[in-house]
Amino acid sequence: MTFRSTIAIALLLVCPLVVGCGARARPRPAYVPITGPATHWYGYNRYDFELDGRPCTVVAPHRVAPNVPWIWRASFFGQCPDVDLALLDRGFHVAFMDVTDLCGSPQAVTLWDAFYADLTQQHGFAPRPALEAISRGALIAYNWAASHPATVAIIVADIPVCDFRSWPGGTGRGVGSPADWRDCLRAYALTEDAALTYAGNPVDNLSPLAVAGVPLFHVHGDQDEIVPVEENTGLVQARYTALSGPITVVINHGGGHQSCVYDARPVVDAILEHTGAAQ
Repeated sequence: MTFRSTIAIALLLVCPLVVGCGARARPRPAYVPITGPATHWYGYNRYDFELDGRPCTVVAPHRVAPNVPWIWRASFFGQCPDVDLALLDRGFHVAFMDVTDLCGSPQAVTLWDAFYADLTQQHGFAPRPALEAISRGALIAYNWAASHPATVAIIVADIPVCDFRSWPGGTGRGVGSPADWRDCLRAYALTEDAALTYAGNPVDNLSPLAVAGVPLFHVHGDQDEIVPVEENTGLVQARYTALSGPITVVINHGGGHQSCVYDARPVVDAILEHTGAAQ
């Protein structure tokens, strides 16, 4: 870990809300654009770099909206870009740090801490991003959000994995993925027996999000044989509703494990509303 990211994480841990730890809190940093070699992504400047050995991507809007809002992709950058492109047009940044192979493990959360701290403390990004997850990306999105619920504006999830026992474990109705399951166990330093009783999956750790009132927006196919809806989105919906947490679920009737099968407008509208960028 670099000295820069170590300092940034220290600031994050001392002041989780970033902008308010009491009267002596450090003022929010001014916006500092990402610099360096850029490529073009749908006509926008894309910056690729590494932080703590992990590939990162930030796409900048042509004109930055007030408060520097951003959407944080948890997985598969570039897949299903409709939401990201609509938000770029509204002045959002799109950010991504690739920790996909770590299945939302504590190590992945620590890496995301460094990325979050870098963007908010060094570049003045808004302290409450929208989190966007496709499939296995929900593991890191939810686990990071549960560790920092006050710093999350909304979680939007498409065919999300919410319990690693469902996928890649394949312990329920889903087919699972043996190779990914081995990688997941390694990332968490768990034996298979220990993983089956592990209580740190997103489905087990919704209370911090409900207490903070973090809105959830899920889209899921009811014929998904890889990430079965009843073991993932359905379980999150039932438990979050029981906790009085706000959740919207859109079921793709007859749909399998396919992303990008929804109307992006309601998702974009929800993100604009909950990030305060709807004006």
